Amino acid sequence: MSVKSSPTSPEDLLRSTLEAVAPGTELRDALERIARGRTGGLIVLGYDPVVESICSGGFELDVRFSATRVRELAKMDGAVVIDFQNGRIVRAAVQLLPDPSIPTGESGTRHRTAERVAKQTGHPVISVSQSMNIAALYVHDIRHVLLDPEELASRASQALATLERYRARLEEVSATLTALEVEDQATARDVAAVAGRQEMVWRIGQEIAAVLAELGTEGRLLRLQFEELIGGIGQERRLLVRDYSRTPAEPTGAAGTTASDTDKDPVEAILAELAKMPATALIEPESVAQAMNLIDVPTSVDTPLSARGFRLVSKVPGLDGRTVGRIVSHFHSLQAILSASLADLALVEGLWRERARAIREGLSRIAETATLERFV
Repeated sequence: MSVKSSPTSPEDLLRSTLEAVAPGTELRDALERIARGRTGGLIVLGYDPVVESICSGGFELDVRFSATRVRELAKMDGAVVIDFQNGRIVRAAVQLLPDPSIPTGESGTRHRTAERVAKQTGHPVISVSQSMNIAALYVHDIRHVLLDPEELASRASQALATLERYRARLEEVSATLTALEVEDQATARDVAAVAGRQEMVWRIGQEIAAVLAELGTEGRLLRLQFEELIGGIGQERRLLVRDYSRTPAEPTGAAGTTASDTDKDPVEAILAELAKMPATALIEPESVAQAMNLIDVPTSVDTPLSARGFRLVSKVPGLDGRTVGRIVSHFHSLQAILSASLADLALVEGLWRERARAIREGLSRIAETATLERFV
């Protein structure tokens, strides 16, 4: 039972809270008991001096959290305050007095209070409606209605079908780009086509991940399907940008990651630019190419580009990110890597002759397969 105490964003806090209230958890059991009892309830998931300062009346407790205790305490007027990090119920029957100047779009007293408390304290607040029999979760300025597991599973299944179609299309354009890279005929348009599809798949995956987090144990089988479809997309996005970015960060960690602050990482900066783009712009090669800083003007989208080799070399089985980085740093371009002899590869730091031979054979198979598939 945990809610992150210092998440990096409201979205992260929402995600961790949804996991805490997923079907099968004790907190979800408490909410369902309150809903069945039709008494309504107001629950604050966090306790600190800020929360304490807006509490009035009620009584102090220090008892272990349990679904039945929360249900019984919710029968009384007022809110229940839970120190969720430590699994303790600390206050009950409390009147919450948040700053009335905090804007709220809610109409009911309980929901208005919940939204203001969430915004003022930064802690998640759950409001269970007595009349409408629904539970709403407030995290900062985000309002999220907790849905029935069957409805969530239906949404997840539909989203997975969409993800499968987009992933299949991504595999097609990625294979085309690989073949063009081998022949040194790739253009900014080809790279942008792959990057746009990667961003689409990534966004769909983020939405599905949120639904699966809310499903909890009820979404085990759907999660397996999701992980198979989304596997590797995060690394693929970064490798593509490293291959074509004008100012690539030097790879020093696993899978080509850097030890520097991500705020200064040009790869992360480009991915952030892609994340800002509207969905409709992701199918426009000119827009994507400019967001990736591949071209200066839209009319130059057919400008030839040469890959550095991160993406293709990473396809060789058994290579870690550091080895891939050393190979690319040694040869500087994919074409130089593909034309390198066994002796040339053996000169790369950390590559002995037998391993260099395995890499050479692996690259040859990848290049041959990519070329054949292009004309099938």
